[in-house]
Amino acid sequence: MARYVLYLKKENRILRARIPGEIHTKPHERAQLLKYGKPLGKSINELITIVTPGTFHRWIREEKKGRKKNPVGRPGKSAVLRELILKIARETGFGYTRILGELRKLGISRICRQTVKNIVKEEGIEPSPKRSTGTWDQFLKTHAETLWACDFFTKRTVTPRGLVDLYVLVFMHLETREVFATPSTQNPNSAWVTKQTKVFINHVADREEKPMYLIHDRDTKFSAEFKQFLKNEGIKPKMLPIRSPNLNARVERFVQTIKYEALNHFISFGKVHLDYLVSEFVDYYNNKRAHSSREYLPPCSVDPPPEYETIKLDEIHCEEHLGGLIKSYERIAA
Repeated sequence: MARYVLYLKKENRILRARIPGEIHTKPHERAQLLKYGKPLGKSINELITIVTPGTFHRWIREEKKGRKKNPVGRPGKSAVLRELILKIARETGFGYTRILGELRKLGISRICRQTVKNIVKEEGIEPSPKRSTGTWDQFLKTHAETLWACDFFTKRTVTPRGLVDLYVLVFMHLETREVFATPSTQNPNSAWVTKQTKVFINHVADREEKPMYLIHDRDTKFSAEFKQFLKNEGIKPKMLPIRSPNLNARVERFVQTIKYEALNHFISFGKVHLDYLVSEFVDYYNNKRAHSSREYLPPCSVDPPPEYETIKLDEIHCEEHLGGLIKSYERIAA
């Protein structure tokens, strides 16, 4: 049953991501959601995607208070105007006065600041100071072009002295998913981490959009020396909160990918062998592997390929990587 639930959660998130804008529920739909959602308690926060968890809990409060759908008194503002106010509030984090200013610019004058405030508060949106910092997802989207993340992974390797764990430091550009991986080491101390970070910075030095932020976890290998070096290079280190692996999920996903698709299929014989395996996979990953988040383009590809009307099998070439373990396909140039 747990597997069924996990599958449905994933499927629901995929479907929700493909529906633009907000979903407006009808009264009988809200009743169904409340009926099956309330028994879940706080777990509903991890499941619900059709509306925000805050909206769902507001429905519960309104149900307890027995609030009427159409209260007696002056009629409320039109639904379209209400949705416009909420749209501006969510997308900008503006306070009530600035929202009112945007409405005035749009030629909407028959509304006052208090009405804007009432509409925003009824929806459960916090006042501007509490919204100004934004969500983590908003931070990632805003800074995607100049935002990188890093993390370590290990691979057990056979050496003349027996089995040892070698460490690899990975840097990822969060907008394109491009990866830069360092040579491995058995002793990833502060000096080694700082040295590899310098190599990474030299690697991206000629780019138009240089790194401005670097996300990392609370591993002690990311020392004060490492952070100071980044600051000296004009890069702000962003240390993640305690026990928050999901905030660095893209790099974690790459580590899972390189292990499942490549490293777990090999017995690594020493540092040179491991560095070769990692380097070959990273080259394939950056230049050949399709990514759904990039409309199925590899990280280092900018423009999509031209659309072909016909398919001829003799024009399709299969390229092998890592001794044939991984295959990619491309058209033979005319």
